[in-house]
Amino acid sequence: MAKTQLGARVDDEVAELAKARAKDRGLSVGDYIAHLVREDVDGLRARGLDAARRFLDEHQALFDEAETDDAGREATPGAHAA
Repeated sequence: MAKTQLGARVDDEVAELAKARAKDRGLSVGDYIAHLVREDVDGLRARGLDAARRFLDEHQALFDEAETDDAGREATPGAHAA
């Protein structure tokens, strides 16, 4: 995989912590930072999917209602689309 060099300025304390944690994990500082970014992105994705699941759990009846006509039959797809 191609790699891109990034530059960042951080406090000396943060730099030392990053170096120490990377060493503890047997990683370069660049690989450690890449790991943290991937972890963050995966966490966002998981939280987003969880929020969508909770939303659907709470509001599924509204979607079901929108997909049926007044007699309770399945309506023409898109008939009640917003």
